[in-house]
Amino acid sequence: MTQPIRALEDQDEPALLRDQFRQLLRYRALLACGVVVGLLGGGWLALSGEDTYSSTGEVSVRSATSDPFAAGASADKGINIGSERQTAVSDAVGTVAVGSLVKHGDRVEVGKLLTGLQVTNPPNTLVLKFSYTARSPEQARARAQALAEAYLEIRRERTENSIDNMVDGYRAQLKPLTEQRDRLAEQATGTVGSDVTSARANLIVAISELSQKISELRALDTTPGYLNTKPVAPEHPTGAGLPLLLGLGGVVGLALGLLLSWVRLVFDPAVRSTRELVRSLGAPLLGTLPRERAAAGRLLAIGRGGSRLAEEYRAVAFRLAYDPSFAERRRVLVTAPRGDNDMAAAAAVNLAAAFAEMGRDVLLVEADLRTPSLARDLGAAAQGGRPRWAAERDERGWPSDSRTNVDVPGSGAFTLIAGRRMDNVPRALTSAPVGRIVAEGGRPGAVVIVLAPPVLSYADAVALIDRVEGVVVVCDPREVHRSDLERIREIIGAAGGSVLGTLLHPGHGRLERRARRKAAKRRARNRQTSGQGRDKQDGRGQPDGPDRTDGGRTGDPTETLGLRTLDSGTRHSGNGHNGDSDHSSTAGRR
Repeated sequence: MTQPIRALEDQDEPALLRDQFRQLLRYRALLACGVVVGLLGGGWLALSGEDTYSSTGEVSVRSATSDPFAAGASADKGINIGSERQTAVSDAVGTVAVGSLVKHGDRVEVGKLLTGLQVTNPPNTLVLKFSYTARSPEQARARAQALAEAYLEIRRERTENSIDNMVDGYRAQLKPLTEQRDRLAEQATGTVGSDVTSARANLIVAISELSQKISELRALDTTPGYLNTKPVAPEHPTGAGLPLLLGLGGVVGLALGLLLSWVRLVFDPAVRSTRELVRSLGAPLLGTLPRERAAAGRLLAIGRGGSRLAEEYRAVAFRLAYDPSFAERRRVLVTAPRGDNDMAAAAAVNLAAAFAEMGRDVLLVEADLRTPSLARDLGAAAQGGRPRWAAERDERGWPSDSRTNVDVPGSGAFTLIAGRRMDNVPRALTSAPVGRIVAEGGRPGAVVIVLAPPVLSYADAVALIDRVEGVVVVCDPREVHRSDLERIREIIGAAGGSVLGTLLHPGHGRLERRARRKAAKRRARNRQTSGQGRDKQDGRGQPDGPDRTDGGRTGDPTETLGLRTLDSGTRHSGNGHNGDSDHSSTAGRR
């Protein structure tokens, strides 16, 4: 029996760690900056610092003893190695060392001398290691040796001073005893008595003991220790070299970059992961579009052989086709959160081509009446024609005269209702002709795809949700914010629609975004220039006389303002009649 595959939980620690690591790698610029700063710091420390040399000498510390070869004698008797280490770095040792160095021509102050000294004690030993760092090898050796010898000298002096003090004390005790002994000796010359003799004998014993102690103190070996290892002049400078400092700088820089990336991640309002995107939007992830260099500048990916982008669009179309919410009405609205709508347009066109490849009767409606571009971007693939659903009363304006057939090589064809710039966009989108177009999705085998402007930039998409309930959001996960997704979910839900899913695209690079912005500004200037040219030709861009129309609007007061076009070059006559040639020329200009 096969075991069911367990889905990763939201709090699965390995999955969360992997997600966090991937999120940190999104900020490669910060990581690279941190590594560069670390390498520069390591190189600066290696190249700017002066070479220093360190010389080390070892001193074995011992206590004063009368018989160092006696059985049971302990070398550490009365030695506190911690106190000895503090003595070795004291000013007393430094003063003695300065006096010794002056004799050899090295004049230095006590404080400056002790700054280069380091005294350590290996564990479980009575050894002190004198390490001195200086700018020259000989100076390091001479000062290390002078400090070690000064320590031994100070310790010898202190031991001898302690012995002299004890001897003086014993002598102070011995003097009255000797005087008393002499007085008893004078009394004993003339008389014979047991008391005097006994007292005199006791004094002699006490004097003998004190004399013996004095003799023992005088016989002590006061050697303070031995210089086991004499300092020698080092051959190479101490400290980390350039390779080591660069390695340490790189590690520290990487840690700094990770810290900066983590701080940036904490305060980044963008979506951190696909899991967070799905949770914020309340809809599944339909797919992630790969980046293809061959697709640059081309709107249709389906029809090119071996295209991973086309296969991803086909997979999304199949997933939508078997979605119960979509299969019920077969109408979908494609939009973006905000900003550039180019990727949403590409998704709408390729989804239409994918449904046409399945044998569906596809109708693609460009509801972007502010910056329409599908007819221009499709180019030669779009061929003009008249829709079968157009009524006679609708033949004067959009959308009746904007039908084109788009041929997808090897996949079929679909119908495109190209957008056109309007004065009153919301009224145009809610007009009766647009309702009849959207109702085409109710026919068996028909699919209607509506391309709307960014939902957070304009209310055009919201105006169509009551007719096209299913919404597909196309976004770049690196640019969309969590608050934007939550707001989109609330807006679409309040308008009576539902989000079928989200489609992720890799976005554009900085250079490509800059080039696209320049191209958009250039097109805007061209449109403005052409509009001014038309105004100069007729004064206000409109013919004079009784047959004068206003952007395709005749004198009929029942005609809505929302169907007035801004960029239509067609001028209707007073009876409102237009021939097929007018429609063909309009489609050609689009």
